[in-house]
Amino acid sequence: MSIRPVAEMVAEANSQVAHMPAADALSLHGQPGITFVDLRDPRELSRDGMIPDAFHATRGMLEFWIDPASPYAKEAFQTGNRFVFYCASGWRSALAAKAAQDMGLENVSHIEDGFAGWKKAGGPIAQR
Repeated sequence: MSIRPVAEMVAEANSQVAHMPAADALSLHGQPGITFVDLRDPRELSRDGMIPDAFHATRGMLEFWIDPASPYAKEAFQTGNRFVFYCASGWRSALAAKAAQDMGLENVSHIEDGFAGWKKAGGPIAQR
């Protein structure tokens, strides 16, 4: 059995999903109709903080929370907002953005350099 490299999957996702560096995403923060979605593990949020007012959706529950027919559906994904996904470095968010887009969620993008890029660009951070 041959395992498909995750780097290949991320590259494929990036070829199909809108993405931007964190420095560009800074201009979207706080705008109406924009929802930042933090996909990181709760331990990462506790340790490192998060983008203020971001919606936290662990990667493992994302598809269930997006699907309005799921018993786990979250209203945050039914708003029609533009969604900007992020993780620590941009790999999980690339895969998540592609999955969300494949499910039919519109206006999806991700931060290609993740929360690390956000911090480096001087973005605001809220402690959890």
